[in-house]
Amino acid sequence: MGLQSDSNMDDWQELEQKLFMRTVNRLPVTLVQGQGVRVWDSSGREYLDFVGGWGVNSLGHCHPVVVSALAKQAQTLIQASNQFYTIPQIQLAQLLVDNSCLDRVFFCNSGAEANEGAIKLARRYGKLHLNGAYEIITTYGSFHGRTLATVAATGQDRFQQPYIPLPDGFVNVNYDDIDAIKAVTTSRTCAVMVEPIQGEGGVNVPADDYLKQMRAWCDAKGILFILDEIQTGIGRIGSLFGYQQYGVEPDIMTLAKGLGSGVPIGALLCKERVSVFAPGEHGSTYGGNPLVCAASLAVLKFIIDNDLPAKVEEVGQYFKDRLQKLASKFEFISGIRGRGLLLALAFNDDIAEEIVLACLNRGLLVNRVKPDALRFMPPLVVTKSDIDEALGILEKVFQQRMR
Repeated sequence: MGLQSDSNMDDWQELEQKLFMRTVNRLPVTLVQGQGVRVWDSSGREYLDFVGGWGVNSLGHCHPVVVSALAKQAQTLIQASNQFYTIPQIQLAQLLVDNSCLDRVFFCNSGAEANEGAIKLARRYGKLHLNGAYEIITTYGSFHGRTLATVAATGQDRFQQPYIPLPDGFVNVNYDDIDAIKAVTTSRTCAVMVEPIQGEGGVNVPADDYLKQMRAWCDAKGILFILDEIQTGIGRIGSLFGYQQYGVEPDIMTLAKGLGSGVPIGALLCKERVSVFAPGEHGSTYGGNPLVCAASLAVLKFIIDNDLPAKVEEVGQYFKDRLQKLASKFEFISGIRGRGLLLALAFNDDIAEEIVLACLNRGLLVNRVKPDALRFMPPLVVTKSDIDEALGILEKVFQQRMR
């Protein structure tokens, strides 16, 4: 499969330079088509995609169930105000509740919005049930979004410094350190919010009992336990939701990315006792519209019906084992982190950008999550053969670097 070369397509990158705000450093490739785990650029060149829309394309590019659901719903009802009931929204909510430990759902358009909603819900709960407590404990190295509140929650100085003063009410502590959380919990604390695995922070995996200890501490203090599963949810680490691997249940959970496999959707879920929003206290114009909910319903149903999380666990372990073998051949590789199909390859030096560009030139798309680390987030439908192909390219890149 390929596309005809269009000599004018390279002009798109030059035009983008004139039109867009400088909020992202793009790689020098213009993608125009995708299918499964592969994409094609404007000259017809094929790439193996292990970025997956930053972990979004759970079923790969243009999966038939997504395309079919979008086409059918687009001919039926695209957008209706949340002033009215719509069927795909209710069906998706039912599927999420039936397959999770949570009871109530709110739909929005992104992970940042889902986390913003979680923050508001926790503060509302604190006002009603915790004598006005409003502070939320989060961790260094976390990433919760780019709104002002979620930047304040994000424990990374580089995201916070441009926007100081930030909204107050957030306390950042070390990740994977329950004593640090205990030390800053006060009568002002209404919740603790963490990622089961820190994605943007470098794919950092905590100790197996970290979340259990956190759940126990929240119970002891009567505060809320919030899990940001924007990146770990919907099968990414080998279970439908990350919390299932750690033997805990959150009071609030946020989802996005893989839930829509490319369509923009976020979800805020909570336990019944935490569902304290009253009408008018939160909302979204586009959130939960029929088009995205129909597509997301098809995605989630496909993932559940085909038990993709189990396949992710198997293929992810194969991927990790192959990375370990590769790492043993090159001294500049310092380690492998992650679970399922959320993995990182760490280096001894800041060479990730160099490796990304070298891989691009050989037809493999990977992500520089840190200056010294690559992140792999291929679609959940990736095969062992695809992984072998990707690692073959990586090995050639590493060998070339050694020369």
